[in-house]
Amino acid sequence: MADSLIIGLVVFVLASFVGFEVINKVPPTLHTPLMSGSNAISGIAVVGALLVAGSGNGTVTTVLGVVAIALATVNVVGGFLVTDRMLQMFKKKEARS
Repeated sequence: MADSLIIGLVVFVLASFVGFEVINKVPPTLHTPLMSGSNAISGIAVVGALLVAGSGNGTVTTVLGVVAIALATVNVVGGFLVTDRMLQMFKKKEARS
């Protein structure tokens, strides 16, 4: 049990560092298309976190699953809001009479 937890933590930390470095290298012009892809991935993460939280494998698993659900949901909602706001910038403004 402890070995799998340590392996999971190592994978999480390495994935965090790699993700940070990859996102840091993205030019601003590619931000919106990548945000759409990120929203799709976060949506999948929400489903996975729901499965983990509801599996009933212990208190720690349930708490981590709920935290994952909350963070992935914030990421999805924030991503959609940012994408919508950026797309609003490209719409023509209506003339007021």
